[in-house]
Order: sequence, then C-alpha cells, then structure tokens
Amino acid sequence: MSRLLVCPPDYFSIDYEINPWMRLSNRVDPDLARAQWQGLMTVLERQAGAVLERLAPVPGLPDMVFTANAGVVVGRRAVPSRFRHPERRREEPHFEAWFRAHGYEVTKLEEGLYFEGAGDLLGFPEAVPARWFGGYRQRSEVRAYDRLGDLFGCEIVPVELVDSRFYHLDTCFCPLSGGDLLYYPPAFDRYARAVIEDQISEGRRLAVPEEEALRFACNAVCVGRHVVLPEGCPRTAQLLRALDYETHAVALDEFMKAGGSAKCLTLALD
Repeated sequence: MSRLLVCPPDYFSIDYEINPWMRLSNRVDPDLARAQWQGLMTVLERQAGAVLERLAPVPGLPDMVFTANAGVVVGRRAVPSRFRHPERRREEPHFEAWFRAHGYEVTKLEEGLYFEGAGDLLGFPEAVPARWFGGYRQRSEVRAYDRLGDLFGCEIVPVELVDSRFYHLDTCFCPLSGGDLLYYPPAFDRYARAVIEDQISEGRRLAVPEEEALRFACNAVCVGRHVVLPEGCPRTAQLLRALDYETHAVALDEFMKAGGSAKCLTLALD
C-alpha cells in the first residue's frame, strides 16, 4: 500500500445509525475531525512515504470519507462497492466516476449483490500464490467472492464475522507487508478462525487484546514496514515493534464515533 485514495472530511458527520458505533446523539466536532484527518495524512505522506490521491467530498454524503468502502482495486481493474444500507448507496456513482476518470477498467457487480470494497476484501497480494480473505455476514455477501475470484483470477477465502461491533473485515483483520497478520480472533466464527490459523503460521499471527480491538487497533494502514494505527493501542504497537515494524499512533477519535479509523479512511490503489 503506497498509493492511497483519501477523501477530506468536509461533510463528515453522524446523520444515521447503521452500525453499533454510530449514535445520532454523539455529535462530531468538525474542526477536530479535520485536524485529525490532516494529522493522519501528514503521517502517511511524510513518515510512511505514501502517495495520496484525493477524492472530492460531496455534500450530504457524510461517510464518503471512509474510502476503503469505495470498492477494491487489483491492477488496473476496479470493482465499486454495492452497499447494503440505502444511506450509503448514493456514494456508489461518485466512486465509480472517480475510477473511470483515472483510467481504471470498471466492473460492476449486479445490483443487490452486496459487497463493501476493501472494508471486507483484504489479503496478501504479494504472496505466491496470492492469498485473499473476504469478510461476510455483516455487510458483504459470501456469494460476492465467487464472482470477484473469477474477475481477479484468484481464490478468495470467505471468513464469517459474528460480532456486530466488527462489521467489516478491516475492523478486525490487518494483513501486514511482511506476511504477518494483525487480528482479533473473537470477531470470527470458529471455522473462520481455523481457516486463518491454517493459512497463516502461528509466529505470523498477532492477536490484539479486546480493549485495543475496540480502539480499532486492527484498523491500521501498513506501508512497507510502517504501520499507522490509532492512539491508545500500546500493546498492539509493542507486538508490531517486536517484528521490526515502525509504528505511528494517530488521534482518530472523531472517526471512531462512526465506527472507523485509519484503514477505513484509505483505499489501496496498488
């Protein structure tokens, strides 16, 4: 992940409740949200060395800031998301238009086949063969991964998410550049945990504690050996440093009110 799509939080707010974190009574401080977002961008660019592509925000679409849900990009092919909740479906044409304007070959899933982009499809594309995991039950549908596997010419292993607080895969599962995995095992059903353990060796699995999983420790951005994660996750940072990752803690509490953090605010374009 060295090129990332991001969207400024000009219109970010909590206007509806579509996950357990969102409460209309928990108002966003817009000035603080902008400052936190800019702090994340500064760390990604200046310390992690990422190249940022900016998507223009749209009034009335408060969650466009969470670009991980724009879709998924593999090579020059982009598959835009099909959102489960009507509140977010109005984002779809804007994400699709950005992909087309930037030269991607866009393939749309059929309407009603719910798939929420790189929020639910993550993996180790540099591995041989590539390994991909697709989260389902909460937002994306398991049958979407057969279609995506055909499109991308790869196998996608579905993993079931059973805790509503971890509604997207990227809230509890973070593949790292060295082939390691940061994850929160109780977010998955027993079969999914067994599959993950079979696919990724014990020494490469970093299980985060519950209190830090609830601080979105797994919703981190990995660029090379740099891992950018939210503040308040010291034990997770220690696990990462033990494997020679350089960690960068960023304040993102305003975005956590909506159920997102560093990874949710970025989409890998390579």
